[in-house]
Amino acid sequence: MTDIEKESVIEFLRKENLCCKNIETFFISLVHSSYANEQLQAGRSDITSNERLEFLGDAVVDLVVCDLLYRKYPDASEGEMSKVKAAVASEKILSIMAKEINLGNYLFLGKGEENTGGRDRDSILADAFEAFLGAVYITYGLSKVKEIFDKRFSHYISLVMKGKLLFDYKTALQELTQRVLKELPEYKVVQKKNNAFVVEVIISNKVMGKGTGRSKKEAEKAAAEAAYKALLRERK
Repeated sequence: MTDIEKESVIEFLRKENLCCKNIETFFISLVHSSYANEQLQAGRSDITSNERLEFLGDAVVDLVVCDLLYRKYPDASEGEMSKVKAAVASEKILSIMAKEINLGNYLFLGKGEENTGGRDRDSILADAFEAFLGAVYITYGLSKVKEIFDKRFSHYISLVMKGKLLFDYKTALQELTQRVLKELPEYKVVQKKNNAFVVEVIISNKVMGKGTGRSKKEAEKAAAEAAYKALLRERK
């Protein structure tokens, strides 16, 4: 870790009221694969991306969200808890949390990602936030992760439980079409160029929504949201 990298990590940790402990692990949590690859190609050998920490953080997020749901909503069914967990642990919510702590400002990105708006991209921010929580878990244990979640996630869990927030539009759309139309939505890639996908959602032989994204998954999510809202308008 260079002096400049270390100073940036320390600034981030102090901003989050975390003592400057295990700095190397927190540095790794902020390293995107594009930055690690550039540094390795330049001959540096002491660097790795945050992908392993993200994998750990993903499991930690699931555990803490389930713990919160179990303790605070004793009357919620397993099905309700599953839906809420999927929404609260979604890329959208995690990226919102990352933006609230200005995580994007402290990410180490390769030049390509930097130039194409990677600091504001939901997928990168969500992954980095999970990696950050993985580093918190390794350094301070589960109690500290729970403290962060109780402070930042309880509000979103409450909104999702009340039906005031919906982010898993693919699941919501599938449930709606199965219940109302007795069929499943069909996703079709209609265009792919300049690292962007365009996907249409077809329901009852009709295009009900279209979405664009840097990946097929992102485009499908956007298309599902458009189709879900269009179906709700039709039913009204």
